Amino acid sequence: MKILQINSSARRLQQDGQGSNSTRLAQELVQGLLRQAQARAEAAEVEVLDLNEQPHPVLDETALQAMFTPAEQRSPAQAERVALDMALVEQLRGADVLVLAVPMINFGVPAQLKNWIDAVAKAGVTFRYTAQGPEGLLKGKKVYVVLTRGGIYRDQAADTMVPYLRTVLGFLGMSDLHFIYAEGLAMGPESEARGLGAAREQIAALSH
Repeated sequence: MKILQINSSARRLQQDGQGSNSTRLAQELVQGLLRQAQARAEAAEVEVLDLNEQPHPVLDETALQAMFTPAEQRSPAQAERVALDMALVEQLRGADVLVLAVPMINFGVPAQLKNWIDAVAKAGVTFRYTAQGPEGLLKGKKVYVVLTRGGIYRDQAADTMVPYLRTVLGFLGMSDLHFIYAEGLAMGPESEARGLGAAREQIAALSH
C-alpha cells in the first residue's frame, strides 16, 4: 500500500508541534493507517508532498499553450512545463491512499491545492469524455481529507470546500472519500481543544 500525503497549508509544522493544524492531523492519520497496515501484515510506504515547500506553478496562458501544443512541436520550455504536471499525475496514479491536509482559506481551499488540482485534472489522462458523459480514470483509491477551519461550517451553506472537493475528486474517479473535520479552531482555547479532539476521534475511528 502506498500512501500519498499532500499538505496544502501555507504554515509549516514546527518540531514542537506548533504551526499547521492540518498537517499535524494528517500526519496523525497517516501514522494510524500505517499501524493499521502493520496489524494486517501489509507492507506500506508513505510519500509526502508539501505544496508550501514545493509550490506548483499556476495554470496560466503559457501553461495552456504548452499543453495544447503537440508533444513533438513543443519547445524545451514547453516540454519542461508539461513534465511538471505529468510528474504530479504519475505520483497520484501510483498512490493507493490519498491524504489531503486542507485548511480553509477565505471559505475555499488554499491556492496551493488548487494549483495541484489544476495540474492533475487532465482530459484524456485522469478523466475522459464518453458518449455517456465524463469518466474519471483514477479509480480504486481511498481518499481522506483533513479539514481545518477557524469557524464552524460543517453542513452549512458557507462550506464550499466539501462540495468542491467531492465534485472534483469524484470527477477524476475518486469516490471513496472520508472527510475529517477540525472546526472552531479560532474561537478560543476551549473551542480549539474541542475541534482538535473531535478530529482525533474521527481519525481513531478511521485508522483502527
